[in-house]
Amino acid sequence: MKIKAYKLVFLFTILLVISCKGKEEAKHETTQNEEEVVKQPNIVVLLCDDLGYGDLSSFGHPVIETKHLDKLAETGIKLTNFYSTAPVCSPSRAGLLTGRSPNKAGIYDFIPGLKKSPDNRDLVHLQAHEQTIPAILKSVGYSTCLVGKWHCSSRFNSDAQPQPNDFGFDHWFATHNNAAPSHKNPSNFVRNGEKVGEIEGFSSQIVVDEAINWLEIKTDDNPFFLEVTFHEPHEPIASPEDLVQKYLPKAKNREEAEYFANVENVDLAVGRLLDYFEKNNITNTLIVFSSDNGPETFMRYERAKKSYGRPGPLKGMKLWTNEAGFRVPGIINWIGQETFTGTSDKVVSALDFLPTFAELAGAELPDRTLDGESFTSLLNTGNFERTKPLIWVFYDAINQRRAAMRKGDWKIMARLVDENNEELPQLHNLYDGNEALVKHAKLTDFVLFNLTKDINESEDVSAQNPEVFQDMKATFQLEYKNLLDESHVWVRAE
Repeated sequence: MKIKAYKLVFLFTILLVISCKGKEEAKHETTQNEEEVVKQPNIVVLLCDDLGYGDLSSFGHPVIETKHLDKLAETGIKLTNFYSTAPVCSPSRAGLLTGRSPNKAGIYDFIPGLKKSPDNRDLVHLQAHEQTIPAILKSVGYSTCLVGKWHCSSRFNSDAQPQPNDFGFDHWFATHNNAAPSHKNPSNFVRNGEKVGEIEGFSSQIVVDEAINWLEIKTDDNPFFLEVTFHEPHEPIASPEDLVQKYLPKAKNREEAEYFANVENVDLAVGRLLDYFEKNNITNTLIVFSSDNGPETFMRYERAKKSYGRPGPLKGMKLWTNEAGFRVPGIINWIGQETFTGTSDKVVSALDFLPTFAELAGAELPDRTLDGESFTSLLNTGNFERTKPLIWVFYDAINQRRAAMRKGDWKIMARLVDENNEELPQLHNLYDGNEALVKHAKLTDFVLFNLTKDINESEDVSAQNPEVFQDMKATFQLEYKNLLDESHVWVRAE
């Protein structure tokens, strides 16, 4: 009996040790989890509107001063092969928010104000089922805010279509499209569904004021996601007079001086936000800066009289599927965290924001295939080799070849023709009235460029590189078919 008692005592002791060890491990695991939550970075997206690849001094502009953005690039990562998700505003923003080609969301062109259209363009909006960056980050404890331009719905500030708060933004202060009547004293901002009325000042400074105020009144200790979508330098351009006077001696005319001043005013607004972070010891903050598309063409339409944006060495402008349409300045800077620093020629896209931010925040990815991929390795080591090609199909492109794909050093482009080999008309939208035309169209007249050797796409090298050309062509046709199969078609309900 004594032996059995000893055995019971021994067994009890073992169980007690195991129990204590389990509690310690659980406690350690809880501590680790708490540390992981603490390590979630704040994430800030700064997005300009119509800023060209050559419009920052750090990207080669000889006149415009952008010292705050230049410093972000100098102390972070300057991306020379960064791409927006479309060569025009609305689809570009939809692609950024969802990590998927905007064609899959059914946003093919800029979204006009509400006006019934025979091609169902008035129906276009970011649909409620789309899974977005703020919603995903909100699911793991982030507070979220949008300030600036929305432009993802035809019915802005209406219950008829989802609004920014329906996609995960706790706080939003936005306009449908441009600041109106101009960047100066805009009167069309809406804050969380309530019209604000005229606000004194310039749009870039106003949206940063709102961002800072939101951070000031934020009562929780959650990490934050802040999207600052500047209206500048999109028309109608208006700039502070002191900055205009500064640039007049260096510009062709007053209109160009206003453009130069407009870009610097954005830089000054960014500087104010960075100063706020520094003064309030807001660290562990990942900042990405870019543009929604390339620069507007001077006088493409009547109000574009101050559109003096520059594409740098790139071919084309906004609305082109040549490089200047969607290759834009890219800057990444992680305040308070050691990362790779320097200039990178790795191919990165705004499509990559969602998977990257999700990985850094510890959030689950959407239950659908993404077109972007995480570039955390770029932050850690400077290395990032994307496995997914980037494809753009913009049916309203100004240039002839409206479909394009980049894979590695190479870019391939093609025309879209119908069954009679006639070029497709320019289209704003894919709807049931043109679905058959678009889906039966084929790619033709391919050209191939080596972008590392020929950044301005001046020489078709398909004949000199037959194996590369055939491989690129086969991949392009497959990617185009897959994109077309998933492209949303707008149908008006009876």
